[in-house]
Amino acid sequence: MMQISSRFTLAVHIFACIDTFGNEYKVTSDFLSKSTNVNPVIIRKILGQLKGAGLLKVTRGAGGAAAARPLHEITFLDIYRAVECIEGGELFHFHENPNPACPVGMNIHFILDDKLLRIQNAMEKELASITLADLKKDTEKYLNQETM
Repeated sequence: MMQISSRFTLAVHIFACIDTFGNEYKVTSDFLSKSTNVNPVIIRKILGQLKGAGLLKVTRGAGGAAAARPLHEITFLDIYRAVECIEGGELFHFHENPNPACPVGMNIHFILDDKLLRIQNAMEKELASITLADLKKDTEKYLNQETM
């Protein structure tokens, strides 16, 4: 099974921390590292990708990170595109050299390409339908359950 890297879920986790703790603490890579249990170097790389995509504002040093746009304007698709390294925008990486002498090998692109594109489009449509405002609502619901 192909798997999307953990960068996507780490990026979403980062936004949840920023929203939850940003008013009380400076949300730095070290702070985020403690919440995610991931090396701060990896967190800084993801922060850089999110900043580069215009999704985060990051103040160097102890300044911390903040969402660059209102949460309802940032979708999971925005985050996915910012942090996942998909070659040529294609989710599925095709095996390089199918055998052109084989009837399946010579036609596999024709057989699969449109189906893989439909799958990718469906996934991207779902990612685009979820915003960080949805995440905030669910985060608050679970945090409130914890404190009761």
